[in-house]
Amino acid sequence: MKGFKGLHNNKKNKHIKKRNMATAVIMPKQGQSVESCILTELKKKKGDKVAIGDVLFAYETDKASFEEEAKVAGEILEVFFNEGDEIPVLVNVLVIGEPGESIEGLSPEAGAPATVEAVEEKPQTTIAAPQQEAAAPQPQIAYSSTASAVSPRARALADKHAIDAAALKGSGPGGRVIADDVEAAISASPRTTPLAKAMIKEGGLHAPATGDGLAGMVRSSGLSATAAQPAMGDGDSVVKPLTNMRKLIARSMHASLQNSAQLTHHLGADARRIMELRKVAKANGLNVTINDLVCFAVVWALKQFPQVNAHFEGDSMRLFNHVHLGLAVDTDRGLMVPVVRDADYLSVQGLATRLKEVAEACKTGSISPDLLSPAAASFTVSNLGNYGVEMFTPVINLPQVAILGVNTIVPRPKDLGGGVYAFVPYMGLSLTYDHRALDGGEATRFLKQIAIEIENLNVEL
Repeated sequence: MKGFKGLHNNKKNKHIKKRNMATAVIMPKQGQSVESCILTELKKKKGDKVAIGDVLFAYETDKASFEEEAKVAGEILEVFFNEGDEIPVLVNVLVIGEPGESIEGLSPEAGAPATVEAVEEKPQTTIAAPQQEAAAPQPQIAYSSTASAVSPRARALADKHAIDAAALKGSGPGGRVIADDVEAAISASPRTTPLAKAMIKEGGLHAPATGDGLAGMVRSSGLSATAAQPAMGDGDSVVKPLTNMRKLIARSMHASLQNSAQLTHHLGADARRIMELRKVAKANGLNVTINDLVCFAVVWALKQFPQVNAHFEGDSMRLFNHVHLGLAVDTDRGLMVPVVRDADYLSVQGLATRLKEVAEACKTGSISPDLLSPAAASFTVSNLGNYGVEMFTPVINLPQVAILGVNTIVPRPKDLGGGVYAFVPYMGLSLTYDHRALDGGEATRFLKQIAIEIENLNVEL
């Protein structure tokens, strides 16, 4: 799909490209960092009538989900993709028009139309969409299965999805491979680009368990000549495919550990001051949590250690003038890390409000993808204190150079002076840092500074 061109339209019509009478609906571009999206659900199919405002399809970026509504009324003349397909942004997904209208030139293979009619007054700017692998012609498959060993329906389904029906264990009469067997193999196989699928059909190449494309999609460059291991089972287990979110998290975590020198230091901070501030906030009717206060203390510590408020870029370090604070948020779809930009400009109440806003946007799926990019934040905080976790090792969001893990508060003995000891509440702090960017000494001093800020926090509530 090379050479697609798209549009930066105004907000109302940025998802429509029109040629003659038929209207092509494109895959929207959600944020500057998004190059392609997964089509998760088709709400309308070819031949369906649609009205303005009807939901046409649902799609998701790396970590957020959206729905696309019809901006014009008519009939669905063609749908170019299937559910689960990865589609480059600004590429035609379907066409709306009147029955019998021509859709010539609107298919993704034909490229974007040369001219576009704007419905509103703002001028349009044409840009080049990200290049994707071209869809290769679908060759005929010459498997060794005989007609009697594979049912015609199973063979057709296997041909469509590049599955070697001969390698499957049949559940039909006499061990014959039936459609259910092929569908089970499709569910257990990774999704592939059209080019990769065509190359697999030609024979001699196999797909890995997880690809390096969006949501683990296998691209042609990821194919290998090594035979894939057949799936085995004895009925006491169920194979559950990973969600797109889980695949992305797995790949990100593995890349972080594989491509950096990570080390974690643990330290405790006297939590009496921060717990007292939390009581004051509640008494004044303010929704400021312990986590908000910790994040505020982290921001002040980062201002004193600019080398930690940074990205490691191989042969250089990018030091940020302001703190762009990432916060790990647990959602039903998986862990997300939205960023609050320019957090050092905010009061403790302002920071608390912004942290809650981005956390809620993550849980509802309305967060901007640009706010989820690891490169958007200069430092991240991950708080597991509410779960009672006393110590853990957070993983850095590269290219950031460090991440703070906040643990639960536990009573510990402390010397109060004069030979008097008492149990006081202590908050565990776990700092994971990239040893390529920071030495152990400065990482320890930064962690100690966070503890000092927590113990001496001076804010008005």
